[in-house]
Amino acid sequence: MSTIAIVGAGPGVGDAVARRFGREGFAVALIARDQAKLDALAADLHASGITARGFAADVRDTATLTRALQDAADALGPIDVLQYSPIPHRDFLKNVLETSLTDLRAAVEFSIFGPVAAVQQVLGGMQARGQGTIVFINGGTSVRPRPNYAGTSVAFAGESAYAQMLHDALAGQNIYVTQLVIPGAITRENPRSSPDAVAERIWDLHTRRQGFRHFLTPMDPTPPA
Repeated sequence: MSTIAIVGAGPGVGDAVARRFGREGFAVALIARDQAKLDALAADLHASGITARGFAADVRDTATLTRALQDAADALGPIDVLQYSPIPHRDFLKNVLETSLTDLRAAVEFSIFGPVAAVQQVLGGMQARGQGTIVFINGGTSVRPRPNYAGTSVAFAGESAYAQMLHDALAGQNIYVTQLVIPGAITRENPRSSPDAVAERIWDLHTRRQGFRHFLTPMDPTPPA
């Protein structure tokens, strides 16, 4: 059985993606910091007939993250799809003039070191099997920096560059790397930006495997200087 590992799993997008891939026969590895919440989410998925299990890890602690991914593969089967989508901390959303070196270090650990560690843990298996999908999910600051969101503007830019290089380097190995940019809020009230809409878009990216960067909804025009 193939497994999707969702790093940053929660009751919104994580749950919706788990259900979308679970309907297609995937086992689901749920990775986030709170084991109790993961267990509750996995239980709800089991009630719907989806094989799922939670593995607690903090993405800023790369040792626990890689261990969680290894445990997931051992318990559920090879990880053929990796989704990296944890929600940034509030400290990453400060004005650039108020953002300290400590704030930036945390954002880089979260959005660069974390995804690099996750990819390196699963990539060898994908290469050995000759297949895989890696999905990076970012907000709009990944492509348009904003002074009031300095941490994500800096760190998401680094994550985007890493993802783009992976896409190019792995294109000939049947390992598809893609980025989904979500410019605004995810809300259940808007069918275009609901968790289910995000999940359907991720499934579409996984199956169509075309291009690197995609937008869930169009970004607003750049404001005048």
